[in-house]
Amino acid sequence: MSFEAKVNLDELKYDKNGLIPAIIQDYENNEVLMLGYMNRESVGITLEEERTCFYSRSRQVLWRKGETSGHVQKVKDILYDCDKDALVVKVEQVGVACHTGERTCFYRKLI
Repeated sequence: MSFEAKVNLDELKYDKNGLIPAIIQDYENNEVLMLGYMNRESVGITLEEERTCFYSRSRQVLWRKGETSGHVQKVKDILYDCDKDALVVKVEQVGVACHTGERTCFYRKLI
């Protein structure tokens, strides 16, 4: 089973590099887990596979969250903002979200 998008993926507003920011949130408690970037293809894969897929800006390749660690993100819902230029992806996080071993990438305080 895969999600059916409520908007044509071409209607989303990708930046000049073809990317859209995706805020990843725990679907139960709304904790922000991480920020990733997606292109049109990775958004489509995320919808199809019901797990997050991102575009790596540094390696310039698609990558599925948890493909090496096993810490996958099972997609529960995807929202887009009023300008169609950012996503919120609500997930069931299996394991930790951050590559440092922390549950969330946002574990340090600025103030």
